[in-house]
Amino acid sequence: MKDVDPSTPLRTSLDRLLRAASKDKDEAPAEMPFGFDTRVIALSRRNGNGAVFGALLRRVALMAAAVIVLETGGAWLEFNQSDDVLVASGNEFAIADSAIQDEVAQ
Repeated sequence: MKDVDPSTPLRTSLDRLLRAASKDKDEAPAEMPFGFDTRVIALSRRNGNGAVFGALLRRVALMAAAVIVLETGGAWLEFNQSDDVLVASGNEFAIADSAIQDEVAQ
């Protein structure tokens, strides 16, 4: 790294640095070796991480579907049981209310 001359303003040094960085160099972009992409795809389809990840994803999806089905069934049963309790308790209140009214009327 060059030492910065204290007499040179920082702005001119920065401008010179930015101009040097902006110069385009005629370099070819790096490319993959011939057939690399087909080899990667072939390996992932046979035994690679793609197959393992796909199997894991299928297992998780099946377990989630099973939990959803069980929870839906449980919620449905609970809703049906609680409905019976509300109807029964409503009748009990009606019976008690009519008994109170009968007592007051006498």
